[in-house]
Amino acid sequence: MRLWSLHPSLLDAKGLVALWRETLLAQNVLLGKTKGYKNHPQLERFKNTDNPINFMSSYLIGIWVEADKRNYKFSFDKIYNREALRNEILRIPVSSGQVQYEFEHLQKKLNHRDYDKYTKNRIFETYPMTKIHHLFYIVEGGIEYWEKPIEQLMEMN
Repeated sequence: MRLWSLHPSLLDAKGLVALWRETLLAQNVLLGKTKGYKNHPQLERFKNTDNPINFMSSYLIGIWVEADKRNYKFSFDKIYNREALRNEILRIPVSSGQVQYEFEHLQKKLNHRDYDKYTKNRIFETYPMTKIHHLFYIVEGGIEYWEKPIEQLMEMN
């Protein structure tokens, strides 16, 4: 599961569809509707808010908006508590190092999977902090404590 801090517009088609599905799964985890993934590190920043469900719903809305711009048919009705968010502005801090890490990670994937998207995203290489999901705001710092860098995961296998 990868819940990107990056703006969904940076994702290719496969990435955006995967993000939608993984975030719906994450929403179900937070709603207590699943047995697995309860302690997944990517959920930490949502769990650390005063209302994890509303923050997750706001995150899903951002994905849905990007999908709608691309004429994808994602079901808005799958977003829990969406009406309650109409007048609420929710924000979560994300470190500049995390955004840089995610951007580099995404670009490696896109270089192999969707070279056109990789090329279009290169404009943000110098400062990817300008293209983050609306839910987040930048704070200075390294990679977030909950992140499991690819190198660590490879060492575990």
